[in-house]
Amino acid sequence: MVNGRDRLGPTFLPRSDAPPVEWVIEEGLVPYVDAVSEMEGRVAAIAEGRAPERVWLLEHPPLYTAGTSARDEDLIAPGRFPVFRSGRGGQFTYHGPGQRVAYVMLDLSRRTPDLRRYVAALEAWLIATLAAFNIRGERREDRVGVWVRRPEKGEGAEDKIAAIGIRVRRWVSFHGISLNVEPDLSHFSGIVPCGVREHGVTSLVDLGLPVTMPEVDAAMRAAFEEVFGLTRSGP
Repeated sequence: MVNGRDRLGPTFLPRSDAPPVEWVIEEGLVPYVDAVSEMEGRVAAIAEGRAPERVWLLEHPPLYTAGTSARDEDLIAPGRFPVFRSGRGGQFTYHGPGQRVAYVMLDLSRRTPDLRRYVAALEAWLIATLAAFNIRGERREDRVGVWVRRPEKGEGAEDKIAAIGIRVRRWVSFHGISLNVEPDLSHFSGIVPCGVREHGVTSLVDLGLPVTMPEVDAAMRAAFEEVFGLTRSGP
């Protein structure tokens, strides 16, 4: 049991005197380069004590990103969408409309400076979010992210519904997670998502849940507060 909440998995609560995390929802599609630039500045400000922690929710135009472990052969259609080399961990992933990206900028030194526990807490956050829609998301020891069993596709079949890719500088985290709400799943075919060839990808809508992005955002915020602590609406 962790902090009395074993049903959630690992929590990652801050010190009792820590201020709430700023929660920001961006309208429209945000270019990837602009998002990275904004994160870089914010991470520096958090590390220097000049700005509060932040969770930044947004959507990107269609693009592929390559993490630090990406293999060139996993980029199947290099000319399909722009490709950005990213400093986050992990391999190739897709971002696009209908996918909720959450960039998580937390000062881990105020919590627990343990990257494995931080990733586990991100997984717990996503699993709790999915549970709000009666979807059982699961973690895997050999694969980062959150997975959904698909028995209708065959024995042992499962699809990835959420990806995780992080980077840490001066114990401040950035990059974060992406949850498939209603993206065009065919766009994933231009890469081997996260280097996993034997399983597919899915979304809330693909699973038969026509939820809206604001509904997902509300569930994400409630689940985040259980795992990471209080939030306040940002500018």
